[in-house]
Amino acid sequence: MSDNKIKQIQDFGQRIWLDFFDREILNSGKLKKMIEEDGIGGVTSNPSIFEKAISSSSDYDEDLRSLIQTKRSYDVIFFSLAVKDIKRAADLFKPVYKETNGLDGFVSIEVSPHLAHDTEKTIKQARELWEAVDRENAMIKIPATVEGLPAIRTCISEGININITLLFGLPRYEEVVEAYLSGLEDRVKANKPIDQITSVASFFLSRIDSLIDPELKLKGLDELKGQVAIASAKKAYGIYKKLFFGSRFTALESKGAKRQRLLWASTGTKDPTFSDIKYVSELIGPETINTVTLETLDAFRDHGLPGNRLGEDMDTASEVLEQLKGSNIDIDAVTRKLEDEGIEKFNIAYDKIIVAIKNKKTGQVV
Repeated sequence: MSDNKIKQIQDFGQRIWLDFFDREILNSGKLKKMIEEDGIGGVTSNPSIFEKAISSSSDYDEDLRSLIQTKRSYDVIFFSLAVKDIKRAADLFKPVYKETNGLDGFVSIEVSPHLAHDTEKTIKQARELWEAVDRENAMIKIPATVEGLPAIRTCISEGININITLLFGLPRYEEVVEAYLSGLEDRVKANKPIDQITSVASFFLSRIDSLIDPELKLKGLDELKGQVAIASAKKAYGIYKKLFFGSRFTALESKGAKRQRLLWASTGTKDPTFSDIKYVSELIGPETINTVTLETLDAFRDHGLPGNRLGEDMDTASEVLEQLKGSNIDIDAVTRKLEDEGIEKFNIAYDKIIVAIKNKKTGQVV
C-alpha cells in the first residue's frame, strides 16, 4: 500500500479528481506531479474556476491579445482559451485513460451556464465543444436542469462523454440516470457502439448543508447539523446500486456500457466548525469519484484517514431525511433553490470572464 493518503483512497475503489484548473498548474508541472504522486484521476473545470484563472494571472494575456485581433465574439474567445487548456490537460491524462480502460483520465469543460434552460442550444454547444476539444478523454458538462435532461440523453446517444453538473436532489438524480440509460439505448437501437462512452453524475454536497443548517437550528434540530448532505449522498449511492445492478443496465453492460459513477462535488468544507476533510472522509466508497480543491487535497494528504465508509449507516441516512420530512422541511424545495443559485453563480462568473476579455481589448487591467 502507498504511503500517500490520497493514493490510498484508490484501494477502496474511489478515484480523486482535481476541482481546480489554470495554466500555471499545467506550465509548472504541478498537475503532472499530482497525477504521478497522488494518483489524481481527472480534472473538472467550471466558469468560476476559469474566471479566477483568467482574471488573476497574466498567463492568458498573450493569447487574449492575439484572439482579440481576430474580431471574434467574446464568447468564442473565451472558449478558444478554455479549449486550448483542456486539450493540453487531456493529453496529460491520456496515460491514465489508457491504464484504466477509459474509466478515468478525464478533463471536463462546461457549456455556457446561460444555456441551462435551453435544451437545443445546450446540445448545439456540447457538440461544438466536443468537436473542438477532439479528445476521447474529454467530458462536456451539462447541468441537471429539467431542460438539461433531454440534452444529456441526446449527447449520450451521439457518443459524447457527459459530466452532469449542478445535481443536488435525489428525484433529479434518478432522472439523470434515466437520461443516461435512455441515451445508451437510443444508440444501441441505431446500431452504434456504446463501449467508449463514459459519464459521471456530479452530486453537489456542502452547499446543501450551508443552506439547510440554519433552518435546522430554527426547528430545534441542531443534532442534524452537517448531516443532511452526507445522508443525501448515501441515499444517492443506494439509488446508484439499485439502478446500475438491475436487469435494464445488465442488458446494456453486455454490449460494453459503463456504469455512470457518482462524483461528489462541492466537497470543500464551508462551515469552520466541521472537519476540513468532512466531505471526503465520510464518502469514500467503491465506484465513486470525489473532486476536490487544492486546499482539501492538501488537508487530506496531511491528516486524512482512508477507509470505506460510504456504505455504512444507510439506515441513519434514511432517518435523517425522514426527520426533515417530519419537521416540514422540504428537501426537494431546498435542492431546487440550490440549482437556481448554482446556475446564477456560474452565470456571474461567466459574465466576469467576458468583462475581463473586454477590458483586455480596451487596454485595461484584466
